[in-house]
Amino acid sequence: MSIRHLLSRTGLAGIAAAAVALTGMIALAPSDAQAQSAARVESQTRPNFGALLDPPSRSTRARGGHRRGNYGDHRPGYRPGPPRQGGEEVVLIDCGGNPGTGAVEDAVRRVRPGGTLIIRARGGACVGWLNIDKPMTILGEGRIDLDDWSRGIEPTLQAPDGYPCLSVAPGVRVEVRDIVFAAPQAGRAACIDGLDAEILLNNVGLRYSGEEAAIYAEGGLLDMRKVKIDAQTRSASIVADRATLTTDDLILAGSLIGIEIVPGAERESALSRTRFVGPNTVDEAGANTIGLLIGGGRTFGRVNLNNVTICGYNDLISVENAGVVINRSRLCAAKRGMIIYSGSGVIRDSRIARVDEGVLVGLGDASVIGNVFAGVYNPVVGPAEVANNRVWSRGDMCKPRMVQRYRDRYSPSWEERGGYRCEISGYPQAWWEQDEGSYGYPYENYAYRQDQWDRYRDGWGWYDCRGQYVNNNRHRGDDRWSRGGWGSDRECRERSNGPGFRLFPEVDAWLDVDAGLSIGW
Repeated sequence: MSIRHLLSRTGLAGIAAAAVALTGMIALAPSDAQAQSAARVESQTRPNFGALLDPPSRSTRARGGHRRGNYGDHRPGYRPGPPRQGGEEVVLIDCGGNPGTGAVEDAVRRVRPGGTLIIRARGGACVGWLNIDKPMTILGEGRIDLDDWSRGIEPTLQAPDGYPCLSVAPGVRVEVRDIVFAAPQAGRAACIDGLDAEILLNNVGLRYSGEEAAIYAEGGLLDMRKVKIDAQTRSASIVADRATLTTDDLILAGSLIGIEIVPGAERESALSRTRFVGPNTVDEAGANTIGLLIGGGRTFGRVNLNNVTICGYNDLISVENAGVVINRSRLCAAKRGMIIYSGSGVIRDSRIARVDEGVLVGLGDASVIGNVFAGVYNPVVGPAEVANNRVWSRGDMCKPRMVQRYRDRYSPSWEERGGYRCEISGYPQAWWEQDEGSYGYPYENYAYRQDQWDRYRDGWGWYDCRGQYVNNNRHRGDDRWSRGGWGSDRECRERSNGPGFRLFPEVDAWLDVDAGLSIGW
């Protein structure tokens, strides 16, 4: 049964119907200008239920079509002899500027199982295919400083056109350190390709241009420490299909999909100190982009994220038939933060900024606790546990409730409700500089500010029951709540459409004329 068919039979249809009803209730005046304004606001704040009906397809890569070549294809006339286990503990190859000589492949055969291959590329990148069928360690000649990655570090090894840089056979463990891989004409080959293998990358850079994922691991283990990837592809930078993926200090950029994971049930994948740099801003048109795509397999798997930053995609995290736990992370500059089509999601102590919709939940459940939402129209849509979240927003959810203090004098109140506490202080500029500012967005305060708020905070004047500021220079501070004020708020309340008028059904917002207490938002 498809997800579209399942959702059509669930309570989301009722939620969608309520959203349609809300659209009709917002039209408070008959004039064309007000109607157009109401329609514009509704289009900005309406939850995107269509996204929940259509989960993203897997990447453009055709599963099962990942091809593996042979040596003869990129070395004309060469026919490899019988495989040799090799007998050398350490093999040093100085192969700079030697395309087509077969020196790389020959060096791999000479290394004994468990040995070490050292690649020296002083005269230019070595050109060859590291086709590994025995455990070994592969080292660059010297330590590479990836902090200067933007200056264009010269590659250590370059793949032949249409072939991988490194492929690892089933059951083989390979550790790679201090190397920069390049695959400028990869075609349908990944740069690093493993099948039920264990691949450990430490201080490794990778530049890729092709149709596949830059790194493809099917089964096995992919462990990445201090790795930078620039992948120019319409697929994902990394695909971990039933492979256990662990990262620490990883930066990836360029691809339409950051990482695609089909988690296995045996071992959880864990991403730590990882930064996804999306290819676009939310204002650009084009193909839909996804930061982290988690798709379920035959068994329910889970992915843990800790101190992860994902910015600059249309959808930052997409979950289908799997679980994700997010701690102390940052999501920014997107249309949608996290979408749970099915499965479960937990996000705690994290920051979601400049996102139209924060967390959308379809056929699943979510826990959203202790987070910061800034510049978000809809923090959470769908069934979720929501508690202790701070919100900087100019949307309707952060309009204050007007509390009567004295006769016709009111003060705004932003008390916590529904698991959210609206902030009226300025959004920290240091947070903006870390995330959305790096994408060229100008700084915004995000906080909801009442008209003449600074003057009111200094002790002058008050608000009426509709939230309009009333200037007064006679009484200041607490005197404004106890002196003068022979007026009545009857006219104000009558103009606010009388008793029991419900403004927004999704928020507990009632005008209680009998008690004369408040107009809530």
